[in-house]
Amino acid sequence: MTPLTTSTPSSRRGDPAAVGAAALAERLGYTFSDPSLLDHALAHRSWCGEREGGAPSNERLEFLGDAVLGLIVARYTFERYPNFPEGKLAKVRSAVVNARVLAQVAERLGVGDVLLLGRGEEATGGRSKASILADAFEAILGAVYLDAGWEAAEILVLRELRDAIAGAAREPDDFDHKSRLQEKAVRDGDGTPRYVIVGSGPDHHRLYVAEVLLAGNVCGTGEGHSKKEAEQEAARNAWEGLHGA
Repeated sequence: MTPLTTSTPSSRRGDPAAVGAAALAERLGYTFSDPSLLDHALAHRSWCGEREGGAPSNERLEFLGDAVLGLIVARYTFERYPNFPEGKLAKVRSAVVNARVLAQVAERLGVGDVLLLGRGEEATGGRSKASILADAFEAILGAVYLDAGWEAAEILVLRELRDAIAGAAREPDDFDHKSRLQEKAVRDGDGTPRYVIVGSGPDHHRLYVAEVLLAGNVCGTGEGHSKKEAEQEAARNAWEGLHGA
């Protein structure tokens, strides 16, 4: 595959948003033939809603990028692991194509720093929200796909996710603590785990604490800035506690 190149279009210099987008393109290792695609990928709906007359958000690009991402990961794992049955291939894909992992990629690339956010979302910490970051990465991937096609998108995805795919292939259940705990609980006759979640703190920095109960007993706790994050952390701690007991 041909390496991607970078550049900063001179016509866009001086505009802080454009400079930020150009810096992100360099980190992506990709030069957009149509830089407006990257601008579009960074436009969160909260920002678009504040524009006079409105503006198109990155949600359509996110939809496209999600499909491209899933197919790239599916094809790569299908070819890379020819002995994996369908169920294991599906676990590897779900371990990689999820908000937590994609948000980590976006954080590594500095996507949050250059997002176009509305004032309300900015005030509530939108630049670090996993859901927003993950969606933005998918939108960026959709933009790359539209700009240059499959090969460019594949290069970006595999550069950023190949190690995560390899890790998931070694231990696919390690990346979904809730599913792993549920399988063990059902197998051991403890029934389905139940989660109790309590939120606290201001809206712009909400903290959730989750407890996971098996057979009525608390066996793990976790916290996070989203309910899902707190549940996954509680499930991970419960799993480790059960195995260490």
